[in-house]
Amino acid sequence: PTFVARISHSAPSYFPPALLGCSLVFMVQGFYSASDDVVELNPSNFNREVLQSDSLWLIEFYAPWCGHCQSLTADWKKTATALKGIVKVGAVDADQHNSLGGQYSVRGFPTIKIFGANKNKPDDYQGGRNSQAIVDGALNALHTLVKDRMSGRSGGSDYSRQSGGGGGSKKDVVELTDDNFDRLVLNSGEVWLVEFFAPWCGHCKSLEPEWAAAASAVKEQTKDKVHLGAVDATVHQGLASRYGIRGFPTIKIFKKGEEPEDYQGGRTRGDIIAGALDLFSDNAAPPELLEILNADVLKKTCDDYQLCVIAVLPHILDTGAAGRNGYLEVMMKMAEKYKKKMWGWLWTEAGVQMELEASLGIGGFGYPAMAAINARKMKFALLKGSFSETGIHEFLRDLSVGRGSTATVGGGALPNINSVEAWDGKDGELPVEDDYDLSDVDLDDNFGKDEL
Repeated sequence: PTFVARISHSAPSYFPPALLGCSLVFMVQGFYSASDDVVELNPSNFNREVLQSDSLWLIEFYAPWCGHCQSLTADWKKTATALKGIVKVGAVDADQHNSLGGQYSVRGFPTIKIFGANKNKPDDYQGGRNSQAIVDGALNALHTLVKDRMSGRSGGSDYSRQSGGGGGSKKDVVELTDDNFDRLVLNSGEVWLVEFFAPWCGHCKSLEPEWAAAASAVKEQTKDKVHLGAVDATVHQGLASRYGIRGFPTIKIFKKGEEPEDYQGGRTRGDIIAGALDLFSDNAAPPELLEILNADVLKKTCDDYQLCVIAVLPHILDTGAAGRNGYLEVMMKMAEKYKKKMWGWLWTEAGVQMELEASLGIGGFGYPAMAAINARKMKFALLKGSFSETGIHEFLRDLSVGRGSTATVGGGALPNINSVEAWDGKDGELPVEDDYDLSDVDLDDNFGKDEL
């Protein structure tokens, strides 16, 4: 196929994931241990510890590779000790548990959120990142919570009050029947979690508010790309028989082109949401590979993503369309592999964005070239190996374990970008020279003869 300015292409995964962003160095280690007063949170305990709690929670969402997160660790431990018995202090490794980070719209690290009266809508902590400032912020939030309770505006955890019959809208759970199941589920091409229930089943009744709350959250957070449905198996016995339903409730996962599988996760709304978001990530399309056509493309991509991966490809006259498409195919395979990460993928032709090349030290030769840019820190690293799946993987892998070297983007800011036309997907054409008529030119008779 021909690749033009925007490409969306799926490719198989070959390599283990790596993550760059807040820092171009990744350290695989936990920040907190059982001896610390910081509570380590994950999808398995988050619902029980936080959402069903009446306590005020201060929670850090971090990534082990993030330099700012590493710097915050000592202050976070000190904060937890100071607030012990007063305010709960927790931490989520959002790199490992990205479903929790996605559930609360965490876009950078570290992110600190305050879970107060309404646990479903935490507040962002905007204060300083030292222990004294964090403690002051927590005590202010606690004062507000107590004041609201005294005035009768809050009676404790929203989650607890809703668990008896609310927290989500039943209308977001799609009622599935023998008549609409194939059309809505099997032919949709989207991911479905389907509960098969019986009205008389006690466990089904307990699940109902959790399923409804999860359906509303998943619909919003996946932009309606993952759906939760329900089948009354006592009425639509054909469906129950088709999928071998023997007990209630049974939850099955349906994905395009695959046999349905049993859902094995927890039955709380938090567990269901986390499972749905993981399915969304697994089945999401890879990010677009964009040609740098103007300053907005570069700025938006580098601002929106934790990392910008930029390739500078040889001139079209040097490679032809087939050669360029080969390079773009390699990039798309890597973009597919890292699609769960917050990375942007860009390319430009050599010589078109000279200020960009100069700011990255590419210097007008050695194409194709690749740089990984952290726009928040204005740091970058250059690919030193081959522009291939193996070479790019080794480049990212070495950076991820701290073996790569980084430098500051020239000028300390994104450079000026020229506005250009998108590549048309065709081979290049040499410029047409003017023809000269030599018939009227007088040539010396001795022209071309050697003189001794």
